[in-house]
Amino acid sequence: MDNCRSSNSTTSVRGGQVKRYAQASVCAAALLLTAQAALAQEVAQADAGVEAVSVTGTRVVRDGYNAPTPVTVIGTEQIQALAPANLADYVDHLPSMMGGEKPDTSSGSLSNGAAGINALNLRSLGVARTLILLDGHRSAPSAATGEVDINTIPQQLVKRVDVVTGGASADYGSDAVGGVVNFILDKEYTGIKGSAEYGETTQGFQPSYKLNATYGTEFAGGKGHFLLSGEFVSTEGIYNYDPPWNKTGYFRVVNPAYKAGSGQPYYLIQSGIGAGQVTPGGLVLNSVTTTGASSNLLRGTYFGVNGTVNQLAFGTTTGQWMIGGDTAITQSNYEGTSSLAAGETRENLFGRVGYYITPDIEVWGQASITRYKGRSYYMQPPQVGGITIKADNAFLPTSIRTYMQQNNLASINMGSTDAGFPESGSLNAREAQRYAAGADGTFNLFSTDWKWDLTGQVSITDTREQETAVWNTNYLNNAADAVYVTAQNVGTSGLAVGSIVCRSTLTAPTNGCVPISRIGVAGGLQDQLMGAGSFQKGLNYVMGTPFRTQRLNEQDYSFNVSGNPIEDWAGPISVAFGGEWRLESINGFVPHTPAGSITDYTNGWLFGNYLVNQGHYSVAEGYVETVVPIMQGLDVNGAFRYAAYSTSGGVNTWKLGANYAPLDDIKFRMTYSHDIRAPNLNDLFATGTRRTNTVLIYNTSYTFIQNQRGSQLVGTDLSPEAANSLGAGVVLTPSFIPGLSGAVDYYNITISGAIGTLSAQNVADQCFVENIASACAFVLGDGGVATPGTLTNPGHVPAVGPNLTYINLAPINYAKQKAEGLDFDITYNVPLDSLSSLVGQIPGDLTINALATNYMRNYQNDGINPPTDSAGTNTGGTPSWAYRISATYHTDPWTFFIMGRGVSAGKYNNNWITCTSGCPDYTVAHPTANMNSIPGAFYVDTNVTYSFDVGNVGFDAFFAVKNIFNTDPPLVGSGPDANNTPAYPQTNRDLYDYLGRVFRMGVRFKM
Repeated sequence: MDNCRSSNSTTSVRGGQVKRYAQASVCAAALLLTAQAALAQEVAQADAGVEAVSVTGTRVVRDGYNAPTPVTVIGTEQIQALAPANLADYVDHLPSMMGGEKPDTSSGSLSNGAAGINALNLRSLGVARTLILLDGHRSAPSAATGEVDINTIPQQLVKRVDVVTGGASADYGSDAVGGVVNFILDKEYTGIKGSAEYGETTQGFQPSYKLNATYGTEFAGGKGHFLLSGEFVSTEGIYNYDPPWNKTGYFRVVNPAYKAGSGQPYYLIQSGIGAGQVTPGGLVLNSVTTTGASSNLLRGTYFGVNGTVNQLAFGTTTGQWMIGGDTAITQSNYEGTSSLAAGETRENLFGRVGYYITPDIEVWGQASITRYKGRSYYMQPPQVGGITIKADNAFLPTSIRTYMQQNNLASINMGSTDAGFPESGSLNAREAQRYAAGADGTFNLFSTDWKWDLTGQVSITDTREQETAVWNTNYLNNAADAVYVTAQNVGTSGLAVGSIVCRSTLTAPTNGCVPISRIGVAGGLQDQLMGAGSFQKGLNYVMGTPFRTQRLNEQDYSFNVSGNPIEDWAGPISVAFGGEWRLESINGFVPHTPAGSITDYTNGWLFGNYLVNQGHYSVAEGYVETVVPIMQGLDVNGAFRYAAYSTSGGVNTWKLGANYAPLDDIKFRMTYSHDIRAPNLNDLFATGTRRTNTVLIYNTSYTFIQNQRGSQLVGTDLSPEAANSLGAGVVLTPSFIPGLSGAVDYYNITISGAIGTLSAQNVADQCFVENIASACAFVLGDGGVATPGTLTNPGHVPAVGPNLTYINLAPINYAKQKAEGLDFDITYNVPLDSLSSLVGQIPGDLTINALATNYMRNYQNDGINPPTDSAGTNTGGTPSWAYRISATYHTDPWTFFIMGRGVSAGKYNNNWITCTSGCPDYTVAHPTANMNSIPGAFYVDTNVTYSFDVGNVGFDAFFAVKNIFNTDPPLVGSGPDANNTPAYPQTNRDLYDYLGRVFRMGVRFKM
C-alpha cells in the first residue's frame, strides 16, 4: 500500500493506461473493505474497456476529482463480512444513521400504512429528509409518508452503497436535506451466484430464511447483456414474549406527592410501576348512584376467571399508573403485548437487458417487482376507564348485582385490558413495481468528450393496509349492554324469558346484536351462562378487520450531460447539467357502507378508521454544476437547481464547495449548500386516519380519538422547508504510515420552516392548560370546539367528554430545526509483511476501520413549545456519541471479522432539572425529575467465513453472531401519557439491541 493515495471520484480506464489503473484498482479494492467517508472512490476493472463511473456526491464526471461532500462507500465484501439479515440493517449500523424506521419498531404505524417499512434516517433528521437513490435515480416511496423501503432494492445485485453525509438537493433534488443514500447495482455481472441463509435468536425466536439467486450473461457477441436476480425472505415474528429485562415495571410517571411548593420532583422514574386503571377481566374505578352522583363504592373490585370477584391492592395511584400494589395483576395481560419483532415474507424479482447499439451508446430496460406481507402487533387493546356496566347487566356476578341494588348504584365504570379479545396490529401488504428504460453513452463535440444519459421510469406501489381483528366501538357498546329477558321487559318481542340479549334487541328483536361480556377473563363467565362458544359469537359480532387499498404512482423522466469543455491554467473546467420532471399521485379504496354498519371501515373502529387519500403534484427541475480548478491542488465546485412544484411554486437550491490539497498527504474540503424538502403526499393529502389514544392533563388521563389530516384538507398552506448546510473537513493519508487514512468532518444543518406535526399531548396542553384558543380549534367534542382552560383546576376530575372527543392534527411549517456534529473515520490496512521481523512471517491481510459520530446538537423550536435540544438524549433524540470499530483478517481460505459498536450514555431530556428534594416548581420548559440518566451500551459482533471450491463452483460458508455476549438493553422509562406505553418494551429500540444474541449462518456460491 506504499503507493496507494486518495483515489478519484471518477476513474477511467483506457488501453494505454492499464498498468497504472490496475495498480490504482488494487489499492482502491483494499480501501473499499471499509466504509470510507474520507475517500469516496470507484474501482474500475482493467479490462472494462471505455468506462467512467462516478461515486455519488457530484454530477460531474472527471478523472482525478474528489467531491468536497463527504461520501461513505460500503463495498460488497464489507456487507458480506457482517452477514446482516438485510441490507438496510447493515447501512443502519453507520454512526451517521440514527432513528430509522424498522419493521420491528413500526408496529404502531397502523393507520398510515408504514408498518413493516425499513427506512433510513441520516443525522436523525427524519426518514423523509434522507433521499434514496437506485443507480443515481430517485426511488419510489413505499408509503404516502414518503419512506422508501430499502428491501425493495435487489439485495444481491448491490455492489456498493454511497452515503452522502451532507445536503445534496442541488445535485439530486428535494429530500436530500440530511443526505443521500445511493445503491449501485452490478449491472455487468456475468455468471451464476446464489445464497441460502438462516438465522435465529439465542432463545430460538425469530427463525429467518433467505434465498438469493442471480444470473447474468452476454449475448449478441458481447453487445448485449441480460441480468436476472431474485430473492425470497421469510421471518417469523416474536409475539407475546416478555423478556426478563422487561419485567421490572420501569416507567416514568407524574410524582403523586408533587404539588407547587412541595420541593418534590415532578417526574418519578423507577421500577415497580404498572398500570393502575385496568385488569385483564375488568377493574371497577368508580360507580354512579341512581341520583347521578359519583361514588367510590366497589372501587378496586376486579373480575377474574369465570367472573370471580376479587379486590385489587392499589399502590399509590398517579394518572393511569400506580406505584407498588398489585401491578403483577394489572400488567399481566398488557406488558409485552407489543411485538418485540415483526414477521414478514418478501419476494423480489429484478431483470435488466442492455444492448450497445454502437460502441459508445447503450440502450437498456429494467423491471422489478417486490411483494411484501407482514404482521406486527401494536398491543393488547386497553380501555382506561369508560366501560359502563349497568346494574341489571346479565353478566354481573350475583353478589355485585345485589350489592349495587342495596346501595342504589345505577352503574359501575371499569377499565380493562380485555383478556380474550384479540390483540390489535397490522396485516399490511405491498407490491412495488418499477419499470425503467433509457440510454447512455458518450459523444465528442468541439473536441470535448461528453457523457450523457436519458432515463424514464414508472413506479407503482399497491398497498393493502389492514388491521388485525379490532372492535367496532358502537357494536361493542351495544353488545356489552346485555340483560336478561324478563316478564316485565319481554313486551311483544317474542324473546324467551330468562335468555340473555342485548338491551337494544328488546325493542328491535331482529337487529342482529349478539351479547358479549366485558366482565371476567377470556369469556369464561359468558360461556357458563350462555353455553360454550357464545363469547366467540359475541366477538364475531363486534370485531372486524378494517382495511384500505392505496396506489402510489411515480413517473420520473430525466437527462444528464457532463463534460470538460474548457481548459484553464490549472486544468479542465468541468460542467454537468440536466433536467427532470416528476409526477407523484395517490388514490385508494375503502369499503364505505351506511354509517354505523359493521362493514363501514371509515369510522367507529378502535383503530384503523380508514379514509381514501387522493391527490397529486408534479415538479419540473433543471440544474447545472461546475468544477473550476483555481490553482494546483485547489478546485471549486458549484451547483444550482430550480424546481417548480405544482403545489407550492418555484424554489431554488444551490451549493458551493472547495477542495484544497497543499500536500499529497493532506486535503481540506468545505461545502455550503441550500437544500429543501417539499411536502409529500401524506403532508398534503392525508384525508384522515383515526386512532384511539390518551392524553394526560393535570395528571388525569383522558381518552379521545386522534385524527391526522393533510394540509390541503384543513385549509393550511405548506411551503417547502429550507435548509442551509455547512460541511468542513480534513482528509489525511500520511505517506510515512503506509495504508493509513483518516478524516474528520464537521456538519451544521439549519432547517427553517421544518414540516412537522404537534403531538396530541401538545395540543391538549395548549388548549386546557395554557388557555390558547387557537389550539382549542383542533379539539372537538359532541358540543363543538373545546373551551380554553376547561380543565385548569389541578386535582379536579371533571366529566369532559363533550370537550375532549377528537383532537385533530395537521402538519405545519415549524420555526427551526438544527443538527450539528462531527464525523470521524480512520482506516488502517496493516502491512503484515512489515511486521515479520518482529513476530515472524504473518500470512494474509488485516484491515482496521473506526467510524464515529459526535452529535453536538439536535435542536428543535416549533415556535409554540419550549425549544429543545435532544443531542445527548437516549430517548427520542441522539446520543452524544455513536461509534463502531471493526477488524477484518483474511488468509486463504479463512476470513475473520469482528466489530464493536455502541452509543454513549445520555439523558432523558436536556431541559430537565434533576433533584430529589428542594426542587423548584414544575414548568413546561424545565420539569423536575428524580433522575435524568440512561446508560450507554457496547455490543460485539463477529463472523467467520470459510471459502472452498467444488469443481468450478466457489463456495463461502459463514457463521455470524450479533451481540455475542447477549447483552441486555438498558432500561428506559417511558410515560406518563399514551395508552400503549405499558405494552411496549421498556427500552429504546432505536439505540439498543433488544433481541439478545442473534445467529446467522449460510452458504454463498458463485460459478
